[in-house]
Amino acid sequence: MSDIGTRNGLVQPTAGTGEFRQNWKLIIACTAGCGFCMNAIAQHSIGPFVKPLVEDMNWSRTQVQSALLLSQCANALGVLFVGVLINRFPLRRIVIGGLIGTVCGIVLASFSQSLPFFYLAYVIAAFIGSGAGPISWSRAIAGSFDKHRGLALAIALSGTGLSGIILPSILVWVISNYGWRTGYLALAAFPALVSLPVVLLMFWPNHDPRPKHKVVPPTAFNNKQVFGSYRFWVLLTSVFSVYFAVTGVLSNLIPALTDGGLSPAEAAIAQGSLAGAILGGRMLVGLLVDKFWAPAIGALFLTPPAIGCLILMTQPSLATATVAAAMVGMAAGAELDLLALLTSRYFGLIHFARIFSYLSAVISIGGGTGPMLFSWIREVTGSYHASFAMVAALFVLGGSILITLGRYPEFPENQATAE
Repeated sequence: MSDIGTRNGLVQPTAGTGEFRQNWKLIIACTAGCGFCMNAIAQHSIGPFVKPLVEDMNWSRTQVQSALLLSQCANALGVLFVGVLINRFPLRRIVIGGLIGTVCGIVLASFSQSLPFFYLAYVIAAFIGSGAGPISWSRAIAGSFDKHRGLALAIALSGTGLSGIILPSILVWVISNYGWRTGYLALAAFPALVSLPVVLLMFWPNHDPRPKHKVVPPTAFNNKQVFGSYRFWVLLTSVFSVYFAVTGVLSNLIPALTDGGLSPAEAAIAQGSLAGAILGGRMLVGLLVDKFWAPAIGALFLTPPAIGCLILMTQPSLATATVAAAMVGMAAGAELDLLALLTSRYFGLIHFARIFSYLSAVISIGGGTGPMLFSWIREVTGSYHASFAMVAALFVLGGSILITLGRYPEFPENQATAE
């Protein structure tokens, strides 16, 4: 079986087991890049900074969490541009520029003397950093894998789980000993010293996502067809609900658990279990969706975390909080690679980047509003109980709605090619 083939001038995904043999360097680069891109580290890192910023800068928790809202809005705009740029420029240039922008924005945050400057730093990191977001890594993987696409996406996007395991405890220690400004410099070191070198050495996609001909296949989706498809709106509803819920819990878990009596170090352990479950859930889902109908797998993984949210309402012990956080982490691990896989299976690859950019923009909006609203409800009510109840309902909605997607459409072979 040949690893790479062409048809009609377009590069074909690698076949069978040769997919991993041909693309192992690409997998490593995507995992490292995805792990410390702005999308991942913004959510995993904000928790350790909340209380130190409140105490030192006299900002409210909602004001601190609002940095995520603004950054995610900037990311939502950025990914729309990336969806277009991917068809015009090499992916390698786009992701390198995105990682450099991420580093610059995070370093700027360490110099914050005012809230507007703090917000600006997050906006810069998110907007420029969108080039190194999941849309780019997913496009590189989807264009190089077919039979094992689900597993390949799971491995590549598992980087977000790795950063979640690593960052909270390190940042809590750095901030406790050296202050939050040094904490931001330590945070910037990860994309600068881990992701960027690996990408420079190993990220050489074996396909060119830019169209080689201007002929539009008859099965390609224009915007009217995309927005007129109920499947697009099902995916949009699911991804918004789940990301709103996941990011609300993720960015507020440490403050919520410390409010409930756990120490910062214990709360960081619980958040680490959430990140570990992201990794485990992502890998397990990746294996299952290559063998079974992906929407059913999605419903199976995205709905039960509602129980974990209800547990977190009870001021749990460290052991119970760790289990509950892991349940939420399973959903966080499942949703991103599920979204990429479902987009490719239900809409093909011809315009994958464009359609995925629309859904990624929704991810950003949900990811930005979730933490802020979660925190705001706490300030209004005096506890996180109502916040956890709200996101529990969203998990039920986001998971169960996927079963309405129906069977996969069949596309001509040239629809399963790189753009």
